[in-house]
Amino acid sequence: MPLITNGLTPMHWAVAGALLAAITATLLFVGNRRLGISSGFEDACSMVLDAPYFLRNEVLTGRVWRMPFLGGLVLGGALSAILAGGWTPTWALGRFDEVIGLGPLGKVAWMFVGGVFIGFGTRLAGGCTSGHGIFGIANLEVSSVVSAASYMAGGIITTQLIYRVLFAG
Repeated sequence: MPLITNGLTPMHWAVAGALLAAITATLLFVGNRRLGISSGFEDACSMVLDAPYFLRNEVLTGRVWRMPFLGGLVLGGALSAILAGGWTPTWALGRFDEVIGLGPLGKVAWMFVGGVFIGFGTRLAGGCTSGHGIFGIANLEVSSVVSAASYMAGGIITTQLIYRVLFAG
């Protein structure tokens, strides 16, 4: 199945999963580090905020590897877009525009509120979906299994509500 954005054939899921497992195992066994994105957000915040929460030792010592990791994610996405023929930002959100009909400012507000909910859930769960879903479950951590199951249940319920109730008709 070709990708929606550019018609390229995506990497096989088993290859992508094996690469992700290799990265996770390397981080754990070579660097004694956990894979996760939300802790990188803490690192970025610690560079501009002097609140005690962001100045904890585990945040400050993680910058050395997490900031290059986050930079690599952004760089990898940009490189992927360039190699695929470019990327064009758009405000067109398909069915969302048809039903909700917000302009650009309303869409930014909608996304901001969604981001706040995601951030709240991330802090409440003690980590993000990638940290719990990939790393924590691989380590058979009960809190990660519960968190990932909660993320999935919340996503399924929200999707059903949005598409069957809000977007119905």
